[in-house]
Amino acid sequence: MTRDVLEPTVRRYVLATAAVAAIGTLWCVVYLRTGAGPEAIGYLFVPVGGALATLSVLGLTRDQAGHDPVARRFWRTIMVAVGIIAFGYAWLAVDMAAHADEVRTRSMPAPAAAFAVAGFLIAIWALARVPVAAARGAERWRMTLDRMIAFLGCAAVLWYLGLAPMLSAREPWSPQATVLVGLGFLVAVGAATKVSYIAGGPVDRVAMRFVAAAGGVPAAVCAVLAVQFGFLASVPAQAVVLPLAPLAITLGVAAQHRADRGLRPPPARVGVLLPYLAMVLVDVPLVAVALGAPLRRPVRVVLIAAVVVTALVMVRQYLAYRENARLLRTARFQEEQLQYEVSHDGLTGLANRALFRDRLTNALAAEEPATVLLIDLDDFKAVNDLLGHGVGDRLLVSVALLLHTEVGGRGLPARVGGDEFAVVLSGRDTDPERLAESLLTALSHPISEHRLLVQASIGIATAAPGATVDTVLRDADVAMYTAKQQGKADFVRYVEGMGEPVLAHMQLGTELRRALDNDEFRVVYQPIVRLDDKRVIGVEALVRWHHPTRGTVGPGEFIPAAERTGLIVPLGRYVLRETCRQAAAWLDEFGPGALKEAGLNVSARQLHDPDFVAEVTSALADSGLPCERLVLEVTESAVLRGQQVSRALYELDRMGIRLALDDFGTGESSLSLLRAFPAAIVKLDKSFVDGIEIDDGHPAAADARQAVARAVIQLAHAFGLDTVAEGIECQEQVTALRELGYTLGQGFHLAQPMPAAGVARLLAHQQSMAPLH
Repeated sequence: MTRDVLEPTVRRYVLATAAVAAIGTLWCVVYLRTGAGPEAIGYLFVPVGGALATLSVLGLTRDQAGHDPVARRFWRTIMVAVGIIAFGYAWLAVDMAAHADEVRTRSMPAPAAAFAVAGFLIAIWALARVPVAAARGAERWRMTLDRMIAFLGCAAVLWYLGLAPMLSAREPWSPQATVLVGLGFLVAVGAATKVSYIAGGPVDRVAMRFVAAAGGVPAAVCAVLAVQFGFLASVPAQAVVLPLAPLAITLGVAAQHRADRGLRPPPARVGVLLPYLAMVLVDVPLVAVALGAPLRRPVRVVLIAAVVVTALVMVRQYLAYRENARLLRTARFQEEQLQYEVSHDGLTGLANRALFRDRLTNALAAEEPATVLLIDLDDFKAVNDLLGHGVGDRLLVSVALLLHTEVGGRGLPARVGGDEFAVVLSGRDTDPERLAESLLTALSHPISEHRLLVQASIGIATAAPGATVDTVLRDADVAMYTAKQQGKADFVRYVEGMGEPVLAHMQLGTELRRALDNDEFRVVYQPIVRLDDKRVIGVEALVRWHHPTRGTVGPGEFIPAAERTGLIVPLGRYVLRETCRQAAAWLDEFGPGALKEAGLNVSARQLHDPDFVAEVTSALADSGLPCERLVLEVTESAVLRGQQVSRALYELDRMGIRLALDDFGTGESSLSLLRAFPAAIVKLDKSFVDGIEIDDGHPAAADARQAVARAVIQLAHAFGLDTVAEGIECQEQVTALRELGYTLGQGFHLAQPMPAAGVARLLAHQQSMAPLH
């Protein structure tokens, strides 16, 4: 049976049971008016409707073969219950037909009643097995108490208004009928209670309401008829009222069908009003007694139920009080935790920038003397690059602990940035210089579990009258930046006028961005020549800034700002591509013998860029310059900046690009670098060329001035490296260097940096002079 066929089938069952109920009603009206026909006919409508309802549930269970087993189990049990009840009432119909002359006074046979009772008990068992909303702990106890309150309250009212009047009626019904009415009430109360605590499970809530109606509505009407009309009510009860139960069952089947097809109504709040409604209902008989109703046995049962309900309500309220108290404690804790998280740094536990600004604002509003210490860790990026961010984070935690210990109760320490901390001191008894000294002293010893040395630059600013939070922080930032410019690992107190040069340096970064966008940078080239015949064999690319108002700006002024702002990366990319393009143009114009190589400086920031090697590859491919004609110059400090730099350098070396160690001899690890670094060229720093030509008549002094230059050339020869002497400013230095074994050099004496056109003229001149040699 498919879904397409089953839906019309369910509709037919609903129409059929409705037709049975309608025919029963019509027959009852005709019979009561005319008295025509045997009275036993009225007992046929219940078993016929029950059989149809059983078939409708059977069809539903077959359709649920692939659905949730809980729903299928429930409806199978309901099918058995309805079938057994229908069989019991069929037995009653046969018995009434056999004893047609005793119909009005004859009771339901015991076997028929037993079948009907068994069916009702099975239905109650099916309802009891339906799972309710999942709950734990106090919520589970609260739900259990609510269900007990609701069940007892509703049952007490049905007893008072339904069963008790049947027992004391003028013509009391048989015990069998009374028991069945009572079981019908239990089905109704049980189903109603279950529905109130189902939050949208496999058994549809609307379908369960129809099951409740199948038990409760006929039972309630039969109870009223029994009290009002006695034995005369048996005909309308059998022909009109009881057939409504099968109709309600088929309507429940239809509702479950709709739910299985995804047409389930949205879940509503469950179990909220039912306990309160039950409390009100259980008080109805008490109100009746208060208004003069006799205090009989049924009322006493209700009184006992009311006492039990009241006790359960007290227990429930106590549990609710405990649960509310727990929720209130939890809410307060969560609020405090949230407030802490909002105002404190998650890594170090110190106050964050928001709390720091709030404390400084309060100090300024109170017109108290307020001083800010801004603390920035020097070269902290190297820790992250070389040792990893995990080690860096633990170092920050150790610095925060040290800061908290040194500050104590004198102020509020905070973490206001990545590696930037701050302290706000308020009151007249503070000594910020002494605190700064103690912080620097504490940082002079290894800290954290990795025993690392870290230094810091500290800026101190005291709020002037009328100062704002932003002005105090700006002054402290200027003082801290000044401390870094003066050599780091120190503290500086802000004084009036200190911010002007710092501000100018900061503004330089903004101008650099604009200069890159407006193409204000130019590449010039300083020739590298042979010292014996002054022939140009290579060039070093240098960048110049043609400022629209300031004219040409030297690299010593803007390169540090470019490094600090990160603009050195796009600037270096421009120099790289321009150098490759120009070197390839010279190669096409003058041939492979005119210029051996073209070099340019590469910063550590560029080497840290994961895309740097790809950018070099792209520049070479776009220009057509062979890899072996490109020289990349790096400083010793850049080589020591971590694994990313090392990987990039070795990858460039494998490509055939020549690497040069610039400013060689000025670092602390120069000798070890020659073994660890894939260098092809060593460039002797200008500081070792200055004064190398001086001859003051003291051979020992002259040897001392030439010692480094002599050692570098010997090491280079030992490792098979080329050498270039930088910063040559006179012919005497050329002579001295040649005597030491140097063959290549660069400097203002040999050739100053010049545009590409100037290099082209030199190459053209060399090419024209070639036949003379």
